[in-house]
Amino acid sequence: MTDSPCRLSLDGDALVSNWRALDRMSGRAACGAAVKADGYGVGARAVVARLRAAGCRDFFVATWAEAVALGQMPGTVSVLHGVRAEDMAQVGLPGVRPVLNTFAQVARWKAANGGACDVMVDTGMNRLGVSVDDIATGLLDGLTVETLMSHLACADDDTVMNIRQRDLLAGLAGRTNARRLSLANSAGIALGADFAFDLTRPGLALYGGVPRGELSDTIRPVVQIEAQILQRRTVRRGKTVGYNATWTAPADTPVAIVNLGYADGYFRGFSDCGTAWAGDARLPVIGRVSMDLTALDISAALAVGEGDWITFDPDLPAAARVSGMSQYELLTGLGARFDRLWR
Repeated sequence: MTDSPCRLSLDGDALVSNWRALDRMSGRAACGAAVKADGYGVGARAVVARLRAAGCRDFFVATWAEAVALGQMPGTVSVLHGVRAEDMAQVGLPGVRPVLNTFAQVARWKAANGGACDVMVDTGMNRLGVSVDDIATGLLDGLTVETLMSHLACADDDTVMNIRQRDLLAGLAGRTNARRLSLANSAGIALGADFAFDLTRPGLALYGGVPRGELSDTIRPVVQIEAQILQRRTVRRGKTVGYNATWTAPADTPVAIVNLGYADGYFRGFSDCGTAWAGDARLPVIGRVSMDLTALDISAALAVGEGDWITFDPDLPAAARVSGMSQYELLTGLGARFDRLWR
């Protein structure tokens, strides 16, 4: 904590509640947790500690650097990007294994006698993973595969592609020595029990995101931005606020300038359309969001002033609709200048 003028209020109870709800929806499958991108911007170590205490045992990061940053925490950590030549010095970290994605990664792991691993199979996303045909020709022979996984390309939509990917992965059951199959992310969990296989891998929904409507009554917000008022001023009728003068005062208007901007992850997409709150009073964002500052119309909260704290809307789906950013971008873009305060 640095006594920053902007902070994230993080609800640990909501985080755990979201995981437990997704765990129930996963049925007999184990429910893991994606904690890549520093726990989607909220702090991976704190997330792992809370979810591990709640019963989660499988965690997913993107890179070996992210695995190292977690420290020696109980549970297993799968590195989704596999193992490059540069990563081999990290092999042997307790509880950490790669998700092999390519011929070269498979060969590298075999040559190193690396032990247990996971493998990504491409069932149609054409991003990472070996092919179904590669597996049929024996690419994975000699590996000790813990989890054979794939990733849904369109889980937040109702499309036949979801069914096609599910069936391709199901067709690999028993064709390798993999102990588990895994397909579903947050949205995939909402598609139903036949997408859960043996292990689900939620990310967005853990942190308050809602990728499908079926989750809207289940998932609780986890992250709320708070920022301190730096200056209060009156903008006279006809005068403008901010870069490019996009907002003009229709009357003399009390305005607060807060310590928050796009360098913190409060993006320009909120210009002239974002929402902040002082208690129950709604405070519209006016003018362009700049790098470090945002202006608010405080007509509905005349008592606030310099040094007071303002909160911003924690509803991720609503914020995504207003800003034009995805819920993923809004979370992972949260910057280093925030103090992150768990409650």
